[in-house]
Amino acid sequence: MKRRNWIKTSGYLALGGTILGHTACASSPNKMATKDMFFKISLAEWSFHKALWEKNLDHLDFAAKASSMGIHAVEYVNQFFADKAEDLNYLDQMNTAAKDANVKQLLIMIDREGNLGDPDDTKRNEAVKNHHKWVHAAKYLGCHSIRVNAFGIGTADEVKAAAVQGLGSLSEYAANENINVIVENHGSYSSDGKWLSDVMAQVNMSNCGTLPDFGNFCIEREGGAQWGAKCIKEYDKYKGVDEMMDYAKAVSAKANVFNAMGDEREIDFEKMLTIVKKHNYTGYVGIEYEGNELTEEEGILATKALLEKYGRKLS
Repeated sequence: MKRRNWIKTSGYLALGGTILGHTACASSPNKMATKDMFFKISLAEWSFHKALWEKNLDHLDFAAKASSMGIHAVEYVNQFFADKAEDLNYLDQMNTAAKDANVKQLLIMIDREGNLGDPDDTKRNEAVKNHHKWVHAAKYLGCHSIRVNAFGIGTADEVKAAAVQGLGSLSEYAANENINVIVENHGSYSSDGKWLSDVMAQVNMSNCGTLPDFGNFCIEREGGAQWGAKCIKEYDKYKGVDEMMDYAKAVSAKANVFNAMGDEREIDFEKMLTIVKKHNYTGYVGIEYEGNELTEEEGILATKALLEKYGRKLS
């Protein structure tokens, strides 16, 4: 089968599984089919990054788009409203859009505001201050957290010590607003589950936690690049999620490619969700589709179907 036709067929099969799954739940007397899942499903805005960058979807329409797909909780990305953190009129529009769509606003993923693990005190303190406005924006939107990065340049121990300082300082500030500061495994040292869990243990604050992502476990890329280049050293993804889950305040279900049965080809979702459940997690698991074989909407629906499939099986 030609690649184009295989991609098209696999996409339809994945989406077909979603449709059949909902039909079965509606009509089958099987208790398993109607059982509630141990977690809830949300949608990360990054799943629509192509449409947003290409202006085919406006940030203010994201909540309604999620709702139209049967998802009623969202995770924002600050890059799509980067200059609006202190614009209360714009934040009011976001609140109205979410309310009209019956969507809960959970968190804001923060990038490009400096390295919280920078060993240079001046640069790290500036990064902490840069995040303050997003703490206030998150509170204004009714979010529970901001997702941050623990990046820095230096040895693992140097960046760890700096990250403990940076995250601790930001978490102290955010605690005054009842906002959590959560760190995602997002490359380099932060994708080493043991390293990140050690950082959490040393910060030792109730509002500082993790956001385990099923797929971001590259700890070294060619040429020392942070993004884009070929991964040459990867941490065990299942071990990493397990190590981070005790500190988890959100979970990200990364998905890229699917087989004809609708399963992710590179990530065992049943194994991942078994790990999540083992840690008594009952919060939201956010869909974050990044693949190219399906459209963004198809990929989101395929990931949603996969979460529902194993969520019900394990509940």
